[in-house]
Amino acid sequence: MTARRQPFSAAVTGLGMVTAAGVGAKATWHTVTQETSPGGVAHQEELADLPCDFMYTADLDTTELLGVATQRLMDRFSQLAVVAAREAIADAGLDTDTWDGSRVAVVIGSAHGGVAFYDQQHVAMAARGARRVSPKLAPLTVVNSAASSVCMDLGARGPSLAVATACSSGTVALGTAHQLLRAGVCDIAIAGGAESPISRLLIASACQMKAVSTRRENPAAACRPFDAGRDGFVVGEGAGLLVLERPEHAAARRAPVRAHVRGYGASSDAYAAVAPDPDGNGIERALRSAMADAGVQAGDIGHVNAHGTSTVVNDLIEATMLRRVIGDHALVTSTKAMTGHTLGAAGGIEAALTVLALEEQLVPPTANLEVPDPQIPVEIVRQEARPAAFDCAVKTSLGFGGHNAALVLTR
Repeated sequence: MTARRQPFSAAVTGLGMVTAAGVGAKATWHTVTQETSPGGVAHQEELADLPCDFMYTADLDTTELLGVATQRLMDRFSQLAVVAAREAIADAGLDTDTWDGSRVAVVIGSAHGGVAFYDQQHVAMAARGARRVSPKLAPLTVVNSAASSVCMDLGARGPSLAVATACSSGTVALGTAHQLLRAGVCDIAIAGGAESPISRLLIASACQMKAVSTRRENPAAACRPFDAGRDGFVVGEGAGLLVLERPEHAAARRAPVRAHVRGYGASSDAYAAVAPDPDGNGIERALRSAMADAGVQAGDIGHVNAHGTSTVVNDLIEATMLRRVIGDHALVTSTKAMTGHTLGAAGGIEAALTVLALEEQLVPPTANLEVPDPQIPVEIVRQEARPAAFDCAVKTSLGFGGHNAALVLTR
């Protein structure tokens, strides 16, 4: 039998976020904890004839931040990643002019990559022919373009990786970064997720799957995780990146440590292309693996930022699994009613929010949860943020294709 490795705590020294809830970690946290209704969700003209004609978008024009020339070399999901990375690096107090870039890794997850630019080019070709297709289509739309854009912007010359595990991509990216740091491959890792799925084709497909909410009369109330009347998720754009460091590296430069990523686990359902394992066995394996990796027990966990997408089946499967593995003492929340389901970016954004919850000792409420589903067997925080004392929290993620991941974070 192989002995389990000793727990390794990657120091979290910086956070960066761009979401429909706010531009920046501070603005997003304020909205998620203090506001009662999302402000970044609205009808979209290009989706007008679809059953779901609304989505969450970030109030950010990247032109001034990036410059026109740089902006044109990136799809919007890469632009959001660069903005979030810059904030995270500044928050960590790192100087890109003096650091050893060869010891800096970048790991960014995305489910769909540059799908917005792909859509634009498809329309151009259909209307005006193949000669109107941009030669930048391939480099701008591949999933790794966010990671490469961040590397070029910051001068990060260590491992550069792209993770594509559907809606668990951001969480898997953070877990991968944790493993790179543990192995000594790098001293610093910038990791998380980015997504800008402003795509008529993609939303039309989600409508056909009946995965998204069709509450067109009130988009702000459409996403309602764990509510008895939930009818599907609402797509959103955003980016969430964390700066992780080897603890001795953070200590050597006397960097304030905001939290630790202490454990990571992943699994595959090997069940279906879309639906999760109905018994929740896959996400349970991932969570138990993360807990074992971190060396924590169920009783140590005080808070869970759940995947909680607002779909009828997934919310129940996840909540039932959480009760089975952790019990009913941990305070559970889903922040997607405020940010939208940002797909591959969700894990990065929600891990950053979990760091803030640990720092502030405050659990964000699950917005739009008006009538709790009586079948949900765990305590869901709703109506207002709840102060709580806890040293250990969990972030869970599930993705199409059965990709599951979990992180254990500690103070």
